[in-house]
Amino acid sequence: MIRATRVLRRDALRSGEIVDRIVLDHGDRHRRRVAMRGVGGLPFLLDLAEPTVLDDGDALVLEDGRLVWVEAAPERLLEIRAGSALALKRLIWHIGNRHIPAEIAEEAVYIGDDHVLAEMVRGLGGTAEPVERPFRPEGGAYAGGHGHDHAHHDHEHHEHDHGHRHGHPHAHD
Repeated sequence: MIRATRVLRRDALRSGEIVDRIVLDHGDRHRRRVAMRGVGGLPFLLDLAEPTVLDDGDALVLEDGRLVWVEAAPERLLEIRAGSALALKRLIWHIGNRHIPAEIAEEAVYIGDDHVLAEMVRGLGGTAEPVERPFRPEGGAYAGGHGHDHAHHDHEHHEHDHGHRHGHPHAHD
């Protein structure tokens, strides 16, 4: 089976023979080594040196130099909006406090569909409407744009400070 051993980022993609494409949701775009089959039927082994986030528009470089296009699949998300720029910034702060992947656009924020977070947003005066679209979340402060998601779903976050920590593995400042 032919191997894909490098990722060519969309901003570096100038030319090359694109022989197939893969359509992956956000979770499936964080990979290192996995057998894949392109939409056109090309089987290949993704065999990267380290786990990598594949972005929409990137290309995987096969051993023979041909390319496989990476496309973000549509997925069910929440489109979060607010009545003002300041109100949206406040919602972004609350969402960020939960360490979940988020895509920040000019007038909206997109997160995975989650009824608890939708109710939180509505309770804070925003709107949270389900949409179906590709998800392109921010890479994270330490990711250089292409790193891992910094998600922690195993502990509760609080909106207040009461002088002690709750066993979080890192500072929130």
